Amino acid sequence: MEADQALAGAVGAENRAGPSIADVLELLASVPVSADGPGMIDQLRDLEDVKSAAAAKQARIAVAYDLARRQEQAAAGVPAGELGAGVGAEIALARRESPARGGRVLGLGKALVTEMPHTLAALESGQLNEWRATLLVRETTCLAVEDRCAVDEELAADTGTFNGCGDRTIIAAVKAAAYRRDPGSVAKRASHAITERTVSLRPAPDTMTLLTALLPVAQGVAAYSALTQQVDALKSAGDDRSRGAIMADELVERITGTPGGLTGIDIQLVMTDRTLFQGDSEPARLPGYGIVPAEWARKAVFDGTFGSASTGSKASGSRSGVARAEVPESAGTSGRTELNVWLRRLYTAPADGELVALDSKARLFPPGLKRFLQVRDDTCRTPYCDAPIRHHDHIIPWHTNGPTTSSNGQGLCEPCNHTKETPGWTSRTVTGPGQRHTVELHTPTGHTYRSTAPPLPGTAAAVAVAVAEKATARRRRKLRRGVKSLKRAKVRIAA
Repeated sequence: MEADQALAGAVGAENRAGPSIADVLELLASVPVSADGPGMIDQLRDLEDVKSAAAAKQARIAVAYDLARRQEQAAAGVPAGELGAGVGAEIALARRESPARGGRVLGLGKALVTEMPHTLAALESGQLNEWRATLLVRETTCLAVEDRCAVDEELAADTGTFNGCGDRTIIAAVKAAAYRRDPGSVAKRASHAITERTVSLRPAPDTMTLLTALLPVAQGVAAYSALTQQVDALKSAGDDRSRGAIMADELVERITGTPGGLTGIDIQLVMTDRTLFQGDSEPARLPGYGIVPAEWARKAVFDGTFGSASTGSKASGSRSGVARAEVPESAGTSGRTELNVWLRRLYTAPADGELVALDSKARLFPPGLKRFLQVRDDTCRTPYCDAPIRHHDHIIPWHTNGPTTSSNGQGLCEPCNHTKETPGWTSRTVTGPGQRHTVELHTPTGHTYRSTAPPLPGTAAAVAVAVAEKATARRRRKLRRGVKSLKRAKVRIAA
C-alpha cells in the first residue's frame, strides 16, 4: 500500500486537462523541413529531444496505468501477490512491442518516476535518450531504493553529466557509483548472474544465424582461447579458410560431434513443389530462421548443404511441403555427410494459402496437431511477438469446452501463454472467406489486437489472383448497378 501511495503521488500531477496526443502529432506534421543544411541538422537534433520527451511521457503514463489497474484489481478482490498481472503485456502491445518485453518497459517507468528523478528529467529534456536512461536503471537494479536515489543524485544526469558520453562510459560511471554505495549488493548481483547463463539463436541476413552464449567470464575466455589455439594450429598447417570461418566450423563440430553439425535433426524446411522440383523462384521458409532463397533451399535438400561439410543427399517421397533431414550412423566424420531426406506434403487452400492438412504418421494424435501448429504459425502468435513456440494453446480454453482442433489451436511462447490466462484477457478465432487463420485478442481495457498466420511459401501468387478476381467481380457488380440505375432514370424521364 505504501508503494501504491508513492506512485499515486508521483503520477497525480499528470491527471490534468491539456492538448491531446493527436494535437501534438498534427502540430509536428505541420512543421516544414528546413530549406538549408544547418537547419536540417538542427531539426534532427530537436526531433531527438522530442523522442526522448515522448519516452519520458510514456514512462509516466505506464506507471499511472499500472497504479489504476492495481487499484481496480484490489477492489475486485484479487490477492495482493497477483496485483498487476498482465499489465506489462498490455503496455507492450500498446507500444507495439512483444508482451515479453512489457515487464521491462514497466519496470523502467517505475524506476524513473519514483526513484530516479534526475534521470527522468534528463530524459524529458533530451540529455539522455530512452536506451541510455535504461542503462542507468539497469545498472542500479541491485541497489536498495535509498541507494539508487543517492546514485541518481550523485550522477545528476540532468545537469549534463553525460553529454558526449557513449554507452560504455555511462555504464562504467554508474557501476562505479553503485559499487561505492553498496559493494555487497553489486557482488551479490554478479554471483546471481551466473545462474542466468544461456544460449540463444537469432536470424541474421543471408541465411546466417547468430548463436550467442552468455557465460561466466572464465568459461567464456576459456572457450574462446581453445578455439583460437585451434585456429593457430590449422592456419600453420596451411588451412586457407579465414580465422573466423575456422572458429565457427570448430565450434559447431565440437558441440555436435560431427563435421557440419548434422546429428539427426528435423529441420522442417517448407517450400513449394515447384521450388523443389521445377526450379521456381518462390522462396522457402526455415522455422527458427525465416525466409530463405529458393536456390539455397534446393541445395539444402538435393546437395546436402545443411552444414558446411555436407555433400550428397537422398530424396524420397512425392510432392513436397516439408523436408526432413537425418544423418545415418554410418556417415562418420570423413567430411562427407550423407543425408536421408523425407518429404511431407502440405495441403493449402488455393484462395488464401491457409494450411488445411499435412501428411503425418501420427496425425490423429497430439504430436501431429503440434507439428501442424508449428508449421502454420512459425512463431508465437501474439501480436508483435516473434519468440519461438513453446506452448500449444487452446484459443478458446479447454476448460470452457474449447475443442482440441487446428482451428482452435495456436502456438505461443511461455510468457504469452501465461498472460493470456490472466483475468480479463480473452481470445477467439476470426473466420471469413479468403482469410488465413486469424486470432483476435482482447485485453482487459477492451482493446483488440489481431494476429494472422504467416503465408506459407507459394501462396502470394494465389492470393494475388484471388484478390484480382474479387476486384473484377466488384467492378462488374458496380457496372451492373450503374446500368440498372441508368435504365430506371430513363424510365422516369419517359414517364
